[in-house]
Parts: sequence; structure tokens; C-alpha cells
Amino acid sequence: MEARLDNVKQQWHPDPEPIKTNDTAAVAIGTAAWAVALVALLIFRPAPENSWWIWTCVTGIAFGLLGLWFVRRPRNG
Repeated sequence: MEARLDNVKQQWHPDPEPIKTNDTAAVAIGTAAWAVALVALLIFRPAPENSWWIWTCVTGIAFGLLGLWFVRRPRNG
């Protein structure tokens, strides 16, 4: 068993630098997409058995707003 583990070992490489991203823009675009979907559903009204689609959009917007707060809050450290 020991011989098999020798084949798996690889040379250590340092971790790459983190990629700089605009988290606020990403969350805002996602939230806006949920809002557009909600408006479309309110205009074109789904069948009664699919009314849960509206609540899915509302939930997506609520989580998006929570996400905006989360990524924009001050960081200590």
C-alpha cells in the first residue's frame, strides 16, 4: 500500500493569488434578474398551479438584497 501512495505525491506549489472580483455587481445583477422575472410573471400571470414561481422570484430578490448587504458590510480585519 505504501508504494501506491508514492505515485500520488506531487510537488508542492504555493496557492495562487485570489482573483479580484466585483461581488457587489454580481449580486446586484442576479437580484435585478429576479426582479425582471417577477415583473414578467406579474404581467403574464402563470397558471394557478404555477403561482409558486412568483414566490420564487420574491425569495430570490430577498436573498439578493441580503447578499448585497453581506458583500457591502464593513470588514474588520
